Amino acid sequence: MLFCLKVKKNNSELHEVRVYNEEVELEDRDPQQDYMLYKDTCADLAKLMAEIQELKSSGAKSVEIEERHRQCSVHFITLKKLNRLAHMRLKKGRDQTHEAKQRVDVLHLQLQNLLYEVMHLQKEISKCLEFKSQHEEIELVSEEEFFQEAPAEISRPHVTRDDNHQLTLARLDWELEQRKRLAEQYKMSLARKEKIQKAIEQKREYLSSLQPGLQNIMQASLPVQEYLSMPFEQMQKQAEVARHLPPPLYVLLVQAAAYGQACDKTLSVNISGDVDEAKALSRRPEDSQEDESDSDAEEEQQNTKRRRATVGVQLEDKRKAMLRRHPLSLCVDLKCKDGSVLHLFFYYLMNLNILTVKTKVSTATDLSGAVSAGELLNSESLLNCLYASDHGKETPNPANRYQFDKVGITTFADYVSDLGHPYVWVQKLGGLQFSSDGAQNVIFALSASHMEKTMKLLRGRLQARLALHKQFSSLEHSIIPVSSECQHLFPAKVVSGLTRWTMMSYQEFTHVLKAGLVCETDLFFMAVVERGTARLLAAVVLNPRYPEVMPLFSLSLHWKGERSGRTEDNLRAMESEVNVFRAELQGPRPGLQLLTNQIQRLCVCLDVYLETESQVCDGSEGPREFPREKMCLRTARGPSRLKPFKYNHPQGFFSHR
Repeated sequence: MLFCLKVKKNNSELHEVRVYNEEVELEDRDPQQDYMLYKDTCADLAKLMAEIQELKSSGAKSVEIEERHRQCSVHFITLKKLNRLAHMRLKKGRDQTHEAKQRVDVLHLQLQNLLYEVMHLQKEISKCLEFKSQHEEIELVSEEEFFQEAPAEISRPHVTRDDNHQLTLARLDWELEQRKRLAEQYKMSLARKEKIQKAIEQKREYLSSLQPGLQNIMQASLPVQEYLSMPFEQMQKQAEVARHLPPPLYVLLVQAAAYGQACDKTLSVNISGDVDEAKALSRRPEDSQEDESDSDAEEEQQNTKRRRATVGVQLEDKRKAMLRRHPLSLCVDLKCKDGSVLHLFFYYLMNLNILTVKTKVSTATDLSGAVSAGELLNSESLLNCLYASDHGKETPNPANRYQFDKVGITTFADYVSDLGHPYVWVQKLGGLQFSSDGAQNVIFALSASHMEKTMKLLRGRLQARLALHKQFSSLEHSIIPVSSECQHLFPAKVVSGLTRWTMMSYQEFTHVLKAGLVCETDLFFMAVVERGTARLLAAVVLNPRYPEVMPLFSLSLHWKGERSGRTEDNLRAMESEVNVFRAELQGPRPGLQLLTNQIQRLCVCLDVYLETESQVCDGSEGPREFPREKMCLRTARGPSRLKPFKYNHPQGFFSHR
């Protein structure tokens, strides 16, 4: 487009100059028209090119061709101009787009700033709305109490009753005054606390010197602490483990725990063993054991020669499998007043379906002094004959005899030391009851009363054995312990004395064995009582059920020859004095002094026998070796010339029965 510019020339005149500016022209041009012009120009250019081609091919004049060349050049100039206009229009569009984007960015930035300010204002508003004053957390006194207790200069009722703000400020002032007062009291309390702490430190230093004594007291108070404690967690764990017990042990656990809770707080029951192994028992071992034993027996019969070398090993494995115990066991502890504890370990033999028991005794004092008392607390014989004839050597289950025949076990007694004793009362405690062949006389029901009776018998057995242990220790030192409650049974002076107390074997008591009065489970002892040249030998048979069953004495006297109860009536009368009259010698219940009272009665009878022997023979005064010190109404009576062995208290003389 052409437009005029006025230009100064020689500083005096203005001349108009025409300038061509496509940018100004671009503003007035229509892009759509330029596009149509571009299409028309291209079409004309293509047409001219075709005509030039035809003219050249037809050999036309060069003037026509030149004319067309000029027209083409004009069209090329038009295309160049359109191209420039297109580029200029594109640049202008880009510039306009960039300016629009800048305006949008500015507006967006302003929007973000406004949104941030709005958000900030909203947060500030929320803080203001959620603001809680510290006085709201303070629990102020009620308004009535405030007006009653606060002084007038603080409460100002004429102002605060109508203005809640002033009321709150006044209540806060009163709260401040109260806290100041309490702070003073707190300081005074701290001062008193420091004084008390100093006194406590002094007392602690004093008490620290009593540490050894306190340790002993704490140890002594452990039973009391256990008695007063409530072991819920331990009981829960034990109940969880009890689910994996076999039925007999579970019955025993329930009954023993019930008895301990109701009647005996010192009784405790614990479960021990491998719980994981107990959980792994998925099938009854006796079924598989029977099947295996049957099949193995048939195979052995068919292949005896070929497998002769492994038969012994196979039988031993079968025995171990048959005598296998359940992984879990029970431990029942019976505590006595003197601190001794009887530990009972109950096991269940799964294939034999019986219960066994092992024992262990823990004492508060050392009981290793008495040599003759070695068998009293022996675990193999401690519970023998707790009930009559219950020796615990053979299994009470009749089915076990056939099982033993399959694996070559002749008697269960060979395995008692390892597996425990299968007493009948143990089976009853576990709820097991087998048919009897008539040899077993122990019959009692499975009930709480049976549990109570058995536990009392067990505790009585332990107390009796401990009492015997102490008595044996004194007897081995030639001391006969007679309690103060039994002193009236004997005269004040007893010359004869015990010189020896030893343990014997049952083979040495031949004459007693022939009479059928003892068995192998009894304990056998020899007591020697001497006075001067007279020597009295007393064979003592102690039943396991002592003191319920009275000890049995068999006498022989070595003085002027050898005499025994089988040949002389007076020695037989002395035997009856110690063997028959239990009521006179038992002493206070439960009669644990019976044995020592019998031995002391034996010494008294020997004194009477020796002091009255000379008068019986020739009627003269007694020999100097045995002066007469006992007062007797008659020295002899009847054709057998029996001596007066009965002591009469409180008169102090001896008479015949």
